[in-house]
Amino acid sequence: MGTPLGDFLRLKRDSTQPEQLGLPEHGRRRSPGLRRSDVAARAGVSVEYLTRIEQGRDRNPSVAVLHALCDALALTPAEREHVRYLAKIGGDECTGHLGPEPARREVRAPVRETLRLLEPGVAVVTNRLGDLLAWTSGYEAVAAGTGLLDADGPNLTRYVFTDPRARSLFPDWDDVADEQVFDLWLGPRAENAEWLAAELAPAAGPEFTRRMNRHKVPERGVLRLHHPDAGELRLRREYLELPSDSQLLLVLLPAGEATSEALARLGGRTAHGRLRAIS
Repeated sequence: MGTPLGDFLRLKRDSTQPEQLGLPEHGRRRSPGLRRSDVAARAGVSVEYLTRIEQGRDRNPSVAVLHALCDALALTPAEREHVRYLAKIGGDECTGHLGPEPARREVRAPVRETLRLLEPGVAVVTNRLGDLLAWTSGYEAVAAGTGLLDADGPNLTRYVFTDPRARSLFPDWDDVADEQVFDLWLGPRAENAEWLAAELAPAAGPEFTRRMNRHKVPERGVLRLHHPDAGELRLRREYLELPSDSQLLLVLLPAGEATSEALARLGGRTAHGRLRAIS
């Protein structure tokens, strides 16, 4: 049985071409990308050891080996961080866990007060599973008419994959879908990602499951929205990690004067300071 770490390393090897790393082309290959021998030689490990890691037969490679493999594959900083995370949960899988736990949905009072101070800006508290837990009136104004906040327990991941309106709201839907699936790996515990995936996968279909298995690390550039009333909005994203809560505070900032003016018009329709929270 494979591991997420092994799957990710194999997928990166398959998707990296020799010329990207300055390696000579050795003629026709049976599979795309780099040979195991290419990566093993660059990392200073044996082909047999790399095979064991990729196949999940070695679940606890050392930090030095992980660094060497990251260097061998020329991974980006975000991809290296993902490797460290996958190594951590892969090692934990060997020791066993208690059953799945629901992701935390309570927002502490100090976090709510911080969110209130951001009014009338566009901000939301979420977790890695996509649950929207508390938001400003500015966020509510942006989400109005999109269906995102219609459910009693709104969840961005579920909305992206199961609500047809999401493809209209997000012109770069493929990128947003990749981001939401990737964040499931960063949930507070591996089982939480599996718990939501088991619930979501039947409704979301192959668009979800295909992404879940490929570990694409997103770039998270400017977020584009096609708002039903305001037209195109371009938003920069700033994240504040709340590690003790396994939550995030996301602030959306206008990436241009046109978006600033559109947000001001949308904000004028709501009562400033009307903070909303699920819990």
